Amino acid sequence: MAKTPAYLAIAAELRAAIQTGTLAAGAKLPSETTLMNQFGVSRTVAKWAIAVLKGEGLVEGRAGSGVYVRAARRLVRHAHGRDMRGGPGPTSPFARDAARAGQQATWEHDSRHDLADDLIAVRLGVEPGAPVMRTAYRFLSDDDPIQLSTSYEPLGVTGGTPVEWPEAGAAVGVVARMDAIGVHVDEFEERINSRPASDAEAEALGLPGRPADVYEISRTYYAAGVPVETADIVLPRGRYELVYRIRVE
Repeated sequence: MAKTPAYLAIAAELRAAIQTGTLAAGAKLPSETTLMNQFGVSRTVAKWAIAVLKGEGLVEGRAGSGVYVRAARRLVRHAHGRDMRGGPGPTSPFARDAARAGQQATWEHDSRHDLADDLIAVRLGVEPGAPVMRTAYRFLSDDDPIQLSTSYEPLGVTGGTPVEWPEAGAAVGVVARMDAIGVHVDEFEERINSRPASDAEAEALGLPGRPADVYEISRTYYAAGVPVETADIVLPRGRYELVYRIRVE
């Protein structure tokens, strides 16, 4: 089994200290020299470890002073409850995540008609080349970019309906929008991977320095077993906590 690179191991130890409160908001991180001596690594390795945490938004550098733990709260993504119908608050799952953290949710979007490539066709259960609505999102919490998403919906389901253009109607969120046209979403599947951010993702999410790791979630909504939407979601590690609570029957 491949050994974890030293800079990632150091970043993981510091990340755990931040998440448990051992290094509280406002605390100063050990200096590069301290990390070098503590872990027996070079300055470059120590610098990379700190860069990972900066990229995740957990710490920030202060000129002439050092690196400190940021006070910003992480968003928690409760996968079970975030898409439930009814209840108080916004119907956008992301807006619910932000509201629970006491933050303001906003997002940018770009929708256009497209054709399903081979991969998206498989995920949506349609023929390659079938017409789809493709929407690219960038989500912000208190004006900080925190999530990217590219979603695809088969126009065979939404085409010609009031929800064809995802952000043009009153209903917000996939479940609410599908309900509005009589399509009852009753299940979703998520597949999670961790990987380095691409250059484009790092730029869009404001990840400085050495690219940090991101969570990539491939999600698909179903109505009576039929896929009605699929999306690729990118979250910076350290800015989001993923929580799955599954009912045992």
